[in-house]
Amino acid sequence: MAVDEKLPIKMLNDRLLVKIPDKDGERRSSGGIVIPATAQIAKRLVWAEVVALGQNVRSAEVGDQVLFSPDDRYEVEVGGKDFVMLRERDLHAVAATRIETNTGLYL
Repeated sequence: MAVDEKLPIKMLNDRLLVKIPDKDGERRSSGGIVIPATAQIAKRLVWAEVVALGQNVRSAEVGDQVLFSPDDRYEVEVGGKDFVMLRERDLHAVAATRIETNTGLYL
């Protein structure tokens, strides 16, 4: 059964629906070295944008950037677009302009 893109979807409990930005695959290090998409990197965490969330999610809002492990994700297609479904406990960090901290870290 295909999901109709006009059908409303409600996220449940502590679930988040996020979109990973499209990238070329190649990355560039801060020193300017090109890292090919085929290079194996151990346990690299991924940033994604929250597009929907369940009623029990307290640490993130729609539009926030969240950091998570690619191993803890479930991919889903909605309206022909690929998204990732996560649980709130799988998040490692949340980046948003509304967050005020004194850690000295800025992304």
